[in-house]
Amino acid sequence: MEQTESLSDRHESVAETPKKRVGEVAFAVMLVLFSVAVLIAAYQIAGLTSISSPGAFPLGVGLVLLLSSGKILLELRHKGASDEPSWAGACKRFCAEHFPLRNLVLILLAVLYLAAIQWATFYVATFVFLFLATTFLRKGRPVSALLISALSVGLIYLMFTLAFSVYLP
Repeated sequence: MEQTESLSDRHESVAETPKKRVGEVAFAVMLVLFSVAVLIAAYQIAGLTSISSPGAFPLGVGLVLLLSSGKILLELRHKGASDEPSWAGACKRFCAEHFPLRNLVLILLAVLYLAAIQWATFYVATFVFLFLATTFLRKGRPVSALLISALSVGLIYLMFTLAFSVYLP
């Protein structure tokens, strides 16, 4: 004999309220604040003297950002509370989800790359950064990382020197 679900049982299982992800509210608030900052910066360009003023397009973009982020923040009211009951647990889960070791290593490499450009040439710093990042992301394989880095830096050199006539330091 077949078991059948009643329509109301099926509707209840489909209509479960989605839960907020850890850090979702904080991120939505940061989006709203960033949008307000964009609007302020856009207004400081030239105000809103006319529709063709230099600040008109950035003001429009800032307004779209503010409306979008406001909508996202308001939609969070309809979501259920997060599964994590404590603030410390929520922070730990947020860091585990958004800052895995892979991301932290690449952030560290990028910061070191930016610092290295100051005392090494652009090409050397770029080559070392690409080599280390590619080796890390591919879990070893230094020979292929060496080839990828050399080819990339070579293409950058050719493009900027021959195509754009811009000599990088």
